[in-house]
Amino acid sequence: QVQFVESGGGLVQPGGSLRLSCAASGFTFSNYGMAWYRQAPEKERELVATITNRGGTTYYSDSAKGRFTISRDNGKRMLYLQMNRLKPEDTAVYYCIRIGATSWGQGTQVTVSS
Repeated sequence: QVQFVESGGGLVQPGGSLRLSCAASGFTFSNYGMAWYRQAPEKERELVATITNRGGTTYYSDSAKGRFTISRDNGKRMLYLQMNRLKPEDTAVYYCIRIGATSWGQGTQVTVSS
């Protein structure tokens, strides 16, 4: 059973940083690209960043570029999202998922507010 467990969210002031983590299970992690998505209140879920199976290639949305860094540790089956210079508009529930998968985890709430 494919599963994703996100953690690391919280309340942070504008300009602050957070590091999100995602524990993946139920599949051969090192064989798949992974992604982070987010969903703000009353908005569609949107892609934030992706990373190929060995971490050699990454993609960032325009809103994430230059501030967020996606990474992975295949030995630990973990995906990460380092978020710096956070803005109130980054407030959302953040989800990780395997590229091509359809089942989502619970996500982790990120709130950026003073």
